[in-house]
Amino acid sequence: MSLPSRVLHPGLQQKITTADAAAALIRHGDHVGMSGFTGAGYPKVVPGALARRIEAAHAAGQPFRVGVWTGASTAPELDGALAKAEGIEMRLPYQSDATCRQRINAGEMEYLDIHLSHVAQLVWFGFLGKLDVAVVEVSGVREDGLLIPASSVGNNKTWLEQADRVILEVNGWHPAELEGMHDIYYGTERPPHRLPIPMTAASDRIGEPYLRVDPDKVVAVVQTHLPDRNTAFAPPDAVSERIAEHILDFLSHEVKRGRLPANLLPFQSGVGNTANAVLAGLDRGGWRDLSAYTEVLQDGMLAMLKSGTLAHASATALSLSPEAMQEFLAHLPFYRERIVLRPQEISNHPELIRRLGIIAMNGMIEADLYGNVNSTHVMGTRIMNGIGGSGDFARNAYLSIFMTASTAKAGRISCIVPMASHVDHTEHDVQVIVTEQGLADLRGLSPRARARVVVDRCAHPDFRPALQDYIERAEAAGRRGQGGLHTPHLLAEALSWHERYERTGSMRA
Repeated sequence: MSLPSRVLHPGLQQKITTADAAAALIRHGDHVGMSGFTGAGYPKVVPGALARRIEAAHAAGQPFRVGVWTGASTAPELDGALAKAEGIEMRLPYQSDATCRQRINAGEMEYLDIHLSHVAQLVWFGFLGKLDVAVVEVSGVREDGLLIPASSVGNNKTWLEQADRVILEVNGWHPAELEGMHDIYYGTERPPHRLPIPMTAASDRIGEPYLRVDPDKVVAVVQTHLPDRNTAFAPPDAVSERIAEHILDFLSHEVKRGRLPANLLPFQSGVGNTANAVLAGLDRGGWRDLSAYTEVLQDGMLAMLKSGTLAHASATALSLSPEAMQEFLAHLPFYRERIVLRPQEISNHPELIRRLGIIAMNGMIEADLYGNVNSTHVMGTRIMNGIGGSGDFARNAYLSIFMTASTAKAGRISCIVPMASHVDHTEHDVQVIVTEQGLADLRGLSPRARARVVVDRCAHPDFRPALQDYIERAEAAGRRGQGGLHTPHLLAEALSWHERYERTGSMRA
């Protein structure tokens, strides 16, 4: 039995076609803006059809590669399929696909890692070149041509406005009750015409529930009925639970000191097991009337909304496990009243993060003695995923917290190192570092004081003596005039831990 069409606009009904026919409208060298943010709301069938076209062209000896711009990471049907077909010339702004990662690190694909709040404006400024095609998933098209967004918004507003040609995937899998959950703000301007964004609370609605598109730019409409691909998180382990305990104790202490209100401030949380452990701890801790202003709404936030711990949540995408998605769908009217999905240029906007006073909690790969954080590169040269929105929040948050286990690779890597092998967040943007060993509050501390607090409270005992020895010898060298004493380093040894790991498979001496 065929499902009723979600395409109600008469003109766009005439443009309904197949994925293969739609993909045929994308050309070699095109810049393609695709919807999607953490496995939610990405086009499900056109990217696969495009990958098949690319493979056929390559088999015939013809060049065929495109630029792929998205909101953030997507799914194997998009990133994986196009990367496997060797069809991506340039990828931006964030990815988490294993095949993409391999090709990027092998030098077979260009990758531009960008703050998520910057992408839309860089496109508007013309800094990234012309956007040729937009491929955007929506949950429906109204009779008046307005588009009902799906489970993520990301950069879709900008793609639809800036692209010369638009391909819509209208996915009937998304429930019709999503209509009204979104808040699309059309008030942004390019300098010198910018105005303040009229938002003073995370729950404010400042836009409209629909995306706009010029029907004349739409060259194809493809109907689908396919689910998002968000995977379940493993239950928090002992390390994640311990990190969460340190953060929750710290937040309680800040409330007692009068530096946070009783219901905290709006919080932002990166995706992952540790983040969900923190959210679960908040849910158990007797907190009430909290708010979230973040990028993705994950399982822990859904549970907090259901219990009443969280009053409302603002995000740009849903990043729910299959089980949590079933809960969301079963009680969608309840959640629709408490969740707002916005474009990422608003969910990650520095002005709003600063104004609302966000408590930002993000993961990292490593931190060094002085509080510089690497959140993107393994051993300084190999990209993992990307900076995502962590920089948007860290620079502008009321509290900027970074967290990780103290070791990795079965204890062979210390995540606290003498010098970070790559720096995404400088010491100036990092206020708190947390591992399962403890929490280092770096506010108001000079570099040398930070170094001792980071080592004493966050480093694993197996590596702590070596780090303390490094500090003492670096300071002694500074006193001898071999370097300065403001931020002491032994330059010949600063990255020797990473070099040792590359050579021997362990940072241990």
